[in-house]
Amino acid sequence: MTDESNEKPQSEQVADMRHANFALIATILASGMVILDGTVVNLALPSIADDLHAGLAAKQWIVVGFLVSLSSVILIGGSLGDLFGRKRIYNIGLAGFALSSIVCAASNTVALLVTARFVQGVFGALVVPGSLAIINNAFPKEKRAKAIGTWTAASAGILIAGPFLGGLLVEYSSWRTIFLINIPIIATSLVFSTIGIEESKLERCDPRIDYIGSLLAIFSLGFISGGLIMVGQNKSLSSFALVAVGVALIPFFFIWEKKHPQPVVEFSLFKIRDFSASNLMTFLFYGGLSGMLFILAQQLIGPAGFKPDAAGAAIIPVPIAMVFLASYAGKLSQRYGPRLFMTFGPIICAVGTMLLINVGKGTSYLTGVFPGIAIFALGLSMTVAPLTATVMASADDDRAGLASGINNAITRVAGSLVIAVVGLFSLSSVYKGTIVLCVILMASGGIVSYLGISKRALSR
Repeated sequence: MTDESNEKPQSEQVADMRHANFALIATILASGMVILDGTVVNLALPSIADDLHAGLAAKQWIVVGFLVSLSSVILIGGSLGDLFGRKRIYNIGLAGFALSSIVCAASNTVALLVTARFVQGVFGALVVPGSLAIINNAFPKEKRAKAIGTWTAASAGILIAGPFLGGLLVEYSSWRTIFLINIPIIATSLVFSTIGIEESKLERCDPRIDYIGSLLAIFSLGFISGGLIMVGQNKSLSSFALVAVGVALIPFFFIWEKKHPQPVVEFSLFKIRDFSASNLMTFLFYGGLSGMLFILAQQLIGPAGFKPDAAGAAIIPVPIAMVFLASYAGKLSQRYGPRLFMTFGPIICAVGTMLLINVGKGTSYLTGVFPGIAIFALGLSMTVAPLTATVMASADDDRAGLASGINNAITRVAGSLVIAVVGLFSLSSVYKGTIVLCVILMASGGIVSYLGISKRALSR
């Protein structure tokens, strides 16, 4: 038997690559859609509030409900794919996301919309973790880096078009279309998934998935976030009690995680200085980022009088800067170390955010919004790639996926908590108070990076 007989014929190799590319397209569409649904809804909140007679607390719940379930379930989403099959869990996530999107679009009450958003987050958590695992399985080693780069670049492209498209849909159609647009995207992704994704799972996967840990995370974060939103409304005893119950569940979560053989959060990772510092920085920085994007959208469409499409276009400098500058910042951080970028990036973001504090009635985009957004975009481009690389470099290769999942969850936990806190400000000071809070959080993230991140984190 010759060596050539052990190789696939060229026609089969071409077919394999075609299937791999179909798998790549499927994951780009699906994961991009889930990411967008966490942010584009900000532009629709004023219209939703008018249609469903919703106040600030309801708008907070519409965002926070999605983030709470997504951040909690995403910790076990990857494990479910490893155990039951990545394609199966991925497709279940897509189907569930489609059904919950339809319910969101059809909602005639705030309660139904919030419930559907919570369910959306659960199914989104089944889609996102599996995307990179599917790409990793579909492409040969020598082509994986390029495929992942394509996935990353395409995701950035979706983020560029997303806010503007969302604004157009809200302005010229209805807020309900921002959820209905998910249906053709999911249908297309399912077609490519059926053709291109081969089923895969770990042969030796521990079946003891930490469902209890995930539920404790959901209830703890849900009670704290919900309680804070209620405190902002009426400061009743029951609202404070909800916060207290959520906080009381945290020790039980820690105890359970230390006992479980396959915990959703492996706390031993936090003994690594760079991992702990980068995740604390993530919590502070992304909390400020989420709060800023949430309140700015409300201010632009509300008091500033921007139409939804103009408000969506207002933040386009951010993803554009990410596309052109983020990878360059990543390369420089490998040469000079990430601490410099993770220190000054968040501080520059804080400066840009502070410049937005006077946005209001009569504000001009060119003089009142663009300068702050542009400076913020520069700081964000300096921060994201070094931060992600530091998180991944701080963990061993066999725990890189777990490290990424924890950091991903912390990002969304931070967002949900800060948005929940927004209601604690009085209506007259909610915008400026939130901006100041976000500035403090971002700048604090830079200080944490300077004190906690080693210069050589990326060279390990």
